[in-house]
Amino acid sequence: MGQPQVSSPGVLVTGGAGYIGSHTCKALAAAGYRPVTFDNLSLGHRWAVRWGPLVEADLLDATAIAAALREHAVGAVVHFAASAYVGESVRDPAAYYRNNLQTTLNLLDAMRDAAVDTLIFSSSCSVYGDPVRLPIDESHPTVPLSPYGQTKLDCENALRWYGPAYGLRWMGLRYFNAAGADPDGEIGEDHDPETRLVPRAVLAAMGKGPPLNIFGNDYDTPDGTAVRDYVHVADLAQAHVLALRAVEAGTPSRVINLGTGTGFSVREVMNTVAAMAGSPVPHLYAPRRAGDPSRVIADAAHARAILHWSPRHSSIDAIVRTTWQWHQRSHS
Repeated sequence: MGQPQVSSPGVLVTGGAGYIGSHTCKALAAAGYRPVTFDNLSLGHRWAVRWGPLVEADLLDATAIAAALREHAVGAVVHFAASAYVGESVRDPAAYYRNNLQTTLNLLDAMRDAAVDTLIFSSSCSVYGDPVRLPIDESHPTVPLSPYGQTKLDCENALRWYGPAYGLRWMGLRYFNAAGADPDGEIGEDHDPETRLVPRAVLAAMGKGPPLNIFGNDYDTPDGTAVRDYVHVADLAQAHVLALRAVEAGTPSRVINLGTGTGFSVREVMNTVAAMAGSPVPHLYAPRRAGDPSRVIADAAHARAILHWSPRHSSIDAIVRTTWQWHQRSHS
């Protein structure tokens, strides 16, 4: 596959070898940017870096960040790199403050030194904690339930203060449940361990993974299982491109939700996978996990109004179909 022209704007994509990062690199390249992946490959994959160069380095290494910004003529940064397992963050908060907050501060300081003033930050709906109203808009209280959510919020707060003090232009994208795989089949989801519902259900249906654990079937929902707002990874990737263009055009810095405004229960997801497989998904019921709310649904009105973002791939059928096709290819 041909690479974009070197004269196109350089965008450093931290964590660009990961799931959402690699899909965003593809979207950036299609939009005329030159993505430069910065990844230590602890969780990302070398095979996922297909739309620009790879800088194999760690954000704890400030010298490596400075060199990447300089050598690749970077004009903006899209920042994904982070540890992202909620349970692990509770067991080892020190690692999350180091890998999420300290690395972000290193990146921001290197950007200041290099006069790179534009950042799109990968945040999370985990900053909200237990919903007190639905759908969740950006003014909803932020009371994270884990060090993972807390460090995402701490990073957002750093951006708020760095902005007026140092001229940083930024946007934080709080997305809900990322799912699906590249509609063209070029890249997809590959986590070890796999913790996300849709790929776990698909792998269980394929006989490539254990039975699906359903954590709780006694929630106050129509079928007793938890309801979440699933958004396709290709739609998330496009939102990062739109956010970058918006910030470059002078849109004021802020946080924005990315979701569909529609929720699907665990059982509805499982039934959609079963229809794709032509047979039931092997599954087991387990107790609720502490801190899991019954429903989490986004209000994405600002994404529509400010970014002009409209999800194209986020029906539950499209999410399951692209996930199924990706795992069918990658496990064949």
